[in-house]
Amino acid sequence: MNLAALPFRAVITDVPADVQLTPLKGSPRTIEEWTTTFHLAIVALDPYTLESSWILDTAARVLRRYAEADVRIAFLVTCSVDEGRQFMGPLTDEFLVFADPERLAVKAMGLEALPAFVHVNQHHQVEALAEGWDPEAWRVVAENLSDRMDWTVPVIPDVGDPSPFLGTPALG
Repeated sequence: MNLAALPFRAVITDVPADVQLTPLKGSPRTIEEWTTTFHLAIVALDPYTLESSWILDTAARVLRRYAEADVRIAFLVTCSVDEGRQFMGPLTDEFLVFADPERLAVKAMGLEALPAFVHVNQHHQVEALAEGWDPEAWRVVAENLSDRMDWTVPVIPDVGDPSPFLGTPALG
């Protein structure tokens, strides 16, 4: 896989309606249920890689910008519920966090590299995504999301954000 060619993709990917998203707190629901009322803004992370830990604070800052918008903000971690709680720590009290230990949701969204910033619309389609940490690509996803939500775009990159990096293969 050529990760250098991945930063931003605007190709719409249909996520099967029956793909399960399992929150760390609560019962699993299909992506169709999670997107019935709101779009999803998801940052997908692999807690077993340094790259995902490097972007955690930045991702939380970006998602916080949308906390009061008409979008459901969430993290998706490629590990078990217990491992997700450990990796996310106190952020589990602030954010909806999904566990995806088999990477089924990651695969269904068509992700090739993690971390990823993903905008899933109400038709459970990936409308925009950025893979790895490419600040310009993340800003394009944020602009798309903000345009759809009629919301302000977060500052990307901001002081303290890491240097750009490619990320790691999404399917492990």
